[in-house]
Amino acid sequence: MTHVTDHGQLMDQTYRYQRLIYDVTRRYYLLGRDHLINNIGTAPGDRILEVACGTGRNLKMIRRRYPEARLYGFDISQEMLTTAQGKLGNDVKLAKGDACAFDPMDLFGVDKFDHIILSYSLSMIPDWEAAIHEAWSKLADDGTLHIVDFGQSGKLPAWFRRGLMKWLKQFHVEPRAGLLSVLHDLSPGTVIAADEKWRRYAIYGQKRRHEPTDT
Repeated sequence: MTHVTDHGQLMDQTYRYQRLIYDVTRRYYLLGRDHLINNIGTAPGDRILEVACGTGRNLKMIRRRYPEARLYGFDISQEMLTTAQGKLGNDVKLAKGDACAFDPMDLFGVDKFDHIILSYSLSMIPDWEAAIHEAWSKLADDGTLHIVDFGQSGKLPAWFRRGLMKWLKQFHVEPRAGLLSVLHDLSPGTVIAADEKWRRYAIYGQKRRHEPTDT
């Protein structure tokens, strides 16, 4: 609970006013979000959770793309949730929670999810590896984890990369160099996609969970 309070307060301070222009400004550099949404591949009635849902932009797009899915989202920032609630109304179940330790039954009255999304959130979560493992543990059998986030921009010009990293740091954002390795190591499961896109500007990953079967 201490983590929720401390990191939640930091995020509230960071986005108290930024949330008002967040969607307009972030569309130009949070690349790959729509690619992730278009490749979720849901079945009617699937439960889709976005961890650290922010302003609700992705959930709004998912609702349009998959109207028969059941949608859930939580964030550690009450400021962001206020914006998300205004955008999504009662079509999506929202709650305040910590990506590193959350109880789906307590937050939403469900036990597992068919799809869990982490979109440009791991680069802002201090214990990001714990957040990945936590999400993985909350997937149903055959559920899928979907990740998109900043890469290391290794194939972009050095001056651009330096400027980007300096700018991101102002918002407590740090690209995670080992993200794809952590995704590959999750078990038991099958990697569907694990790519560095747009000259390594972004990382995109998708992995399906499978419970072991008795032989």
